[in-house]
Amino acid sequence: MQAVILDGDSLGTDLTLSEFDSLPVTLTRYPTTTPDQVDERIRNAEIVLVNKVVFNADALRQATKLRYVGVLATGTNNVDTDFCQHHGITVNNVDGYGTDSVAQHAMMLLLNLATSFAPTTEQVKQGDWSRSPFFCLLDNPVIELAGKHLVIVGYGTLGQRFAELARAFGMKVSVAARPGTSSAERRALDDLLPEADVVSLHCQLSPQTDKLINAERLALMKPSALLINTARGGLIDEQALKTALTSGLLAGAALDTLSAEPPPADHPLLQLDLPNLLITPHSAWSAKEARERLVQIAADRLQAFIEAD
Repeated sequence: MQAVILDGDSLGTDLTLSEFDSLPVTLTRYPTTTPDQVDERIRNAEIVLVNKVVFNADALRQATKLRYVGVLATGTNNVDTDFCQHHGITVNNVDGYGTDSVAQHAMMLLLNLATSFAPTTEQVKQGDWSRSPFFCLLDNPVIELAGKHLVIVGYGTLGQRFAELARAFGMKVSVAARPGTSSAERRALDDLLPEADVVSLHCQLSPQTDKLINAERLALMKPSALLINTARGGLIDEQALKTALTSGLLAGAALDTLSAEPPPADHPLLQLDLPNLLITPHSAWSAKEARERLVQIAADRLQAFIEAD
């Protein structure tokens, strides 16, 4: 069976993808694929493996032999799944591979904000500590997480793992019911926001959660609150967040994702030089153990498809 992977290097060049070697497929690996290269590269493929390359209906129509799309990620928003369903094309994603990697990254972001790590270490590099008349520097705010109220949005495996880490630091944890949903066990997000010391996003991006954190919800939060997002950039109205940070309506934010990736150089949040804004390049999932686990799960699911065919 002819198979292609369209953006193999997005998984890291240190992976060999040897997990697919034992399968009855002839795999062609492309490091990257631009939109104008998609049609040609999938035209004769029966199997396509893809991380973030977009598969819309127009592209899928060109692939008349296509039977299987393996998304090398949790989300499938880059694939027109309705088209695939109506044309008998199986779509499988990979979930659960990066739980520990993403949870530890989210906690790293929170700890960095809580301790003002970035501006404090910058002071040390600039010699402020050496010039200080005292044994320490106390110029930047530091808070203890113990006793603080964490509100989590999205309580799948990632949200649950992050909650475990937060409780280990002595935090009180609440799980919010997203707008448009109801739960006898969970309070509404809008009710919890005024009480939150930290809000951490772990939910999927959908029409219901697009710009979930907007100007109105940011206004509900304490000026001392912190916002963490290791899910999807589109969950946050980025212009509203910029306003909240620059006007002092929010104490800090740490993001691993933005609405456009890679972001344009003039992205509004990248223009800010604020000590209370941390941005990492969608790398929460990138521990090598997590990436190896991802490839193994993808290979296992492709094997199950082939054997069931």
